Amino acid sequence: MEASVELVSQANQVQQVFRTDWEGHYAARGLPFGFYRLQVDRPGFTSFSELVEIRSEVPLEYRVTLGLAPMEATEVVRDSPTLLDPYGTGAVYHVGSENLSQRRTSSPGRAVLELVNMQPGWLLEANGVLHPRGSEYDTQYVIDGMPIVDNRSPIFAPGIEVEELQSMKVLTANYPAEYGRKLGGVIEVTTPQDSRAGFHGKAMFEAGTFATQNAYLAGRYVTGRSAVGFSASGGHTDRYLDPPVEENYTNKASTAGITTHLERDFSNKDRLRLYIRRQRSAFLVPNEQLQQEAGQRQDRDTEETMGQVSYQHIFSPHLLGAIRGMVRDLSAQLRSNPLSTPIRADQQRGLRDGYLSGSLSAHFGVHELKVGAETILSSVHEQFEYNITDIQFFDQDLPPRFRFTGKKGGQEHSLYAQDLIRAGRWSFSAGLRWDSYRLLVQDSAFSPRLGAAWYWPSAGLVLRASYDRAFQVPAIENLLLASSQSAQHLTAEATGLPVPPSRGDFYQAGFSKSLSGQLRLDANYFRRNTRNFADDNLLLNTGVSFPIAFSRAKIYGFETKLEMPRWGPVSGLLSYSNLVGAGFLPITGGLFLDKKSADLLHSTDHFAITQDQRNTIRGLVRYQPASKLWMSFGAWYGSGLPVELEGSEIARLRQQFSSRILDQ
Repeated sequence: MEASVELVSQANQVQQVFRTDWEGHYAARGLPFGFYRLQVDRPGFTSFSELVEIRSEVPLEYRVTLGLAPMEATEVVRDSPTLLDPYGTGAVYHVGSENLSQRRTSSPGRAVLELVNMQPGWLLEANGVLHPRGSEYDTQYVIDGMPIVDNRSPIFAPGIEVEELQSMKVLTANYPAEYGRKLGGVIEVTTPQDSRAGFHGKAMFEAGTFATQNAYLAGRYVTGRSAVGFSASGGHTDRYLDPPVEENYTNKASTAGITTHLERDFSNKDRLRLYIRRQRSAFLVPNEQLQQEAGQRQDRDTEETMGQVSYQHIFSPHLLGAIRGMVRDLSAQLRSNPLSTPIRADQQRGLRDGYLSGSLSAHFGVHELKVGAETILSSVHEQFEYNITDIQFFDQDLPPRFRFTGKKGGQEHSLYAQDLIRAGRWSFSAGLRWDSYRLLVQDSAFSPRLGAAWYWPSAGLVLRASYDRAFQVPAIENLLLASSQSAQHLTAEATGLPVPPSRGDFYQAGFSKSLSGQLRLDANYFRRNTRNFADDNLLLNTGVSFPIAFSRAKIYGFETKLEMPRWGPVSGLLSYSNLVGAGFLPITGGLFLDKKSADLLHSTDHFAITQDQRNTIRGLVRYQPASKLWMSFGAWYGSGLPVELEGSEIARLRQQFSSRILDQ
């Protein structure tokens, strides 16, 4: 019997409206954990409304029986019970399909980054680099359950198109044990898995200032137990990266991408999914004033080809098995013309990796268990060269030419086990992860994870606390170059060490509070203590950055977010973040070419980390007077990042960037 269904969760920003087939069946996939209001309607029958909890990866089969409707009936349906997740042991920020589609126009490749940047604890630095809670290079993306840990900012890799996504979940603490390698912050994204029969399509075009244009086209066809889909996207802008001067010289970019996917349910217990994605971006590097006058032109491009396959089998109503695999080929190039100044740099680098994982998820009484294993095989290759074109800009002992070529294979393996336990108003999460890393260095570690939550229903209050042990691998971008003997002997003062993995202890305590059944207040205090703290550095004036590490760092702060999912036609949010971060010498990894670099090997000085922005405020208000009409207004404030300048540098910088930039 066909019926209309609505599935709503305010905490997860989910609102799905669909119709069942003629047998009354429908499969809703890719739903975040939490409470949902399920509403089922059919003319001539009583409406059905019930709270449904999803807490396990094991599929939930929910049966609904509709009775005959009386002559007259009135029912009031409220979504407020879904405003809080009373049993989640950590703060999670969700971005649902409505916010994904009703975002403001962004430059190509930036939409996902800007949506994440609206969440407390995140900072979007120059050229679209995300920094969660003061971390550098420690952001992990999880695409349909498969992790990607390389830098996804526009200058390093093609972006993830927001139109491809069904939902997004953002974490900065209380990580499940299945996540490792990069734990500054985790961004989980799911691609659409609509099971409605027939063909469904989507087309989008948007335009903005700086000649910004984005286009997207997608289609999906579902028949029986099979589904096939495709998408194509493209974009152009005259302001792709963050320019160093107000004139916005040489800042054009074009992007293009295609995806295809195939899904097949061989039975009610077996499901296979294939996903292929190829994207490319080509752009110019913005010039400084002197470079523009000299006629410099630098071209960059990045390409990525990715293939994913996943298979899951339901052994019983309480046990689910899954196998996932992924192969990727990521490349990046930098080309400079002969007029480049003060240095001409050229680069070609690439990463090929293969990922394989297996897991078992089980639901037994008050336990939600998951165990699994992962393995990653990778191959990294790098080519880099420079030619100095202005010898007065650099020290005299720097070689006028340099060339590097390197290639290396790596292995990473992991095992994990995790459990979520319900005991009345209490919830507990516990996990243990083991990681092994082999590339330029070899290391391994055990990482325990703990979390607890207590729910006070009458007050609409959830109290939470968590601890995460983190083992984080070095950034892959230009790692071979920074670790090479040839680069470490460029100058007499040069100092270099292999970059080691970092280890961290992350603590968080906070609460979530429902206000009048319409607003939710989240607040968290956090502290992070990290050894071998990861950062980055620039190679001379080439624009090529590479990973480095300091002895340790301590970062602490407070975050709060007031969110109104929907109050009539109005929705919005207001967030505030406070962060204090300090790094401590000596250096423990990376390449340093400055004078007195050798002193950094023995110094015990401390300094403000580069992402130490003390105060950040963001706000957004959306008004939707009709189903097809909406408008929004957003604002943000940042107190600024620390900068250290010597007096001798200021005159040169004014010539390069103008007094107006420096005076800010």
